[in-house]
Amino acid sequence: MIQPTASLPAAGPVTGDAALTGAPSVAHGPALPDDATTGVLGLFESWVRRTPQAPAVTDGGHTWTYRQLDAAADEVVSGLRDRVRPGDLVGVCLDRSAALVVTAVALARLGAVYLPLGPRPGERRIGAVTEDLDVACLIGDPELLPPAHRAAEHVPLALPGEGANAAGTVVAAFAAPPRPGALRAPREAFYAVLTSGSTGRPKAVVVGEPSLGALLDWYRAETGLAPGDRQSLLIGVAFDPHLLELWAGLTSGAALVPAPDAVRWDTDLLVSWWREAAVTVGVAATPMVEPLLEQPWPQGLALRHLVVGGDRMRRRPGPDVTATVHNAYGPAESTVVTTAHAMRAADAAADGTGAPPIGVPIPGVTVVVTGADGHPVPRGEEGELRVGGTALALGYLDPELTAARFTAPAPGPGLPGVSRLYRTGDRVRMRQDGLLEFLGRLDEQVKISGVRIEPAEVEAALEKDPAVRGAVVTAPRTPDGRTRLVAYVRPAAGATTTGEALLTAVRDWLPEQAVPAAVRIVDSFPLDANGKVDRAALTRDAAAPDGTGGPDAGTAGADAPAPATPGERIVLDAVRDLLARPATALTDNFTKAGGTSIVAARLLTVIEKECGVRLRAPELLRQPDLRAVAALVDRRRAAARGTGA
Repeated sequence: MIQPTASLPAAGPVTGDAALTGAPSVAHGPALPDDATTGVLGLFESWVRRTPQAPAVTDGGHTWTYRQLDAAADEVVSGLRDRVRPGDLVGVCLDRSAALVVTAVALARLGAVYLPLGPRPGERRIGAVTEDLDVACLIGDPELLPPAHRAAEHVPLALPGEGANAAGTVVAAFAAPPRPGALRAPREAFYAVLTSGSTGRPKAVVVGEPSLGALLDWYRAETGLAPGDRQSLLIGVAFDPHLLELWAGLTSGAALVPAPDAVRWDTDLLVSWWREAAVTVGVAATPMVEPLLEQPWPQGLALRHLVVGGDRMRRRPGPDVTATVHNAYGPAESTVVTTAHAMRAADAAADGTGAPPIGVPIPGVTVVVTGADGHPVPRGEEGELRVGGTALALGYLDPELTAARFTAPAPGPGLPGVSRLYRTGDRVRMRQDGLLEFLGRLDEQVKISGVRIEPAEVEAALEKDPAVRGAVVTAPRTPDGRTRLVAYVRPAAGATTTGEALLTAVRDWLPEQAVPAAVRIVDSFPLDANGKVDRAALTRDAAAPDGTGGPDAGTAGADAPAPATPGERIVLDAVRDLLARPATALTDNFTKAGGTSIVAARLLTVIEKECGVRLRAPELLRQPDLRAVAALVDRRRAAARGTGA
């Protein structure tokens, strides 16, 4: 919303006349059963006893039964029992694979705290984590661990080595003891995940087993996940929905199906994988699913339920969509999913054609929309979303951060059973029917010429044009410190438009200060490692002069040597087009020039189409610059011709 003053209303308790005009923006999810559910680990072990020969993980041609997974986890426990104590943080640097699943089960049995970091954690990020937190060890491929852990004491682990993303060798690396004062996890923690910190150092959120267990109970009830189903293991390992996928499969008697890495960045590959792997229940990031909702739904899918989240959803499923699509919302601080809205083809138009709501709270969760003073606002008014109930994490490992974000409810009408609320920082509105609508982030507001502007509202104005599929608005600073708005727009299928035409149209919707300074037409938005729109990358791009693609891209310029081989021409033209950076040169590194995994997948497709050479993403990403990529293409092309292929 665009406001010249404060971003939130200062509403007090809803009483008197206010109570007559609207109920307070408070909603409670269904009550949890009085009898406590079996613990997460206990549910897995019950399936080991009941269906020991059922598939627990299926990865291509390799399958591990519940009994085999159970035995492999016991081996890991034996190898670590003398070194890892209950409550110890263990950083897991593995990709989606049977080895990862075995490790998760083993750490749960040890009472250790599972801290997923992904297979190639950044050296600086890990350095900050291991300096701030008391991490007992890192588990991963010794060749891919940070230097300090590559040179540390290693304990070999007998983990499954087969599968698309499996590591050949896995060790537990024990580096130097933590510094005095390093933060430890509480004994009741089950897992921890890292989130971004305003200081540039990641924050660790810790979650207890009951919170995860309540989420899994909802997920199984909502999707009907059961023996015979195939649950995708698709989400990036460092992203908290990965915990939902992994333990949903293991606590339901279903089979987990790890996805090859390329699947996460290419919608066509994702659909093919869903079909070939016969996935019946899946979780996916919003930017990967929205393109599927803009075209005829793929045929031949066994997919029954698809839980989507991680970004603002702008599309609803059409009448041909055969899966129930759940628009899920939830920060890591409230255990992956806080609210959800199920959309079925039969009722796709039941509540309008605009962006779908984020729904209602799941069981055990309380949501409150508050004003700046913490009191609930009347339904229909916007405010900050605060969350309470069973879903809440234990907090951050840093007690000061916990105290700042997990607070007691404001004095006044009580919230039965709710002793603390997490401040999400998200702007929402609760409709009269109790459904929540997501409006944007409080901290995304910017001030231009004294007017507070919400980029989400500018995005919505651009998206009113039928030629626009989606828009992302950034607010980079100019070298002299001024802020300007730059919009990135994806055209609708078959539509043609220009930045000038779009700017003319949005002037009817926005005040002068909110009209973007520039509009850039793009084929796709870059995604980060978690599958969300990489707003930081777009902001960096927007901070560069128009058309240069970045502050360093201009060094290539007109003085750069022209492409000399067919491979150089194909690679350079494709990268310039995909990144919308005409100054990109052969001497540029693909990743540093702005290439992401999704752009890499599209580049590989262009190369194969243009010259019949199929490279793998790791080959592309290992090359020092685009000239080396082109040389590889030329060699493969010459070899194919030499063999008559």
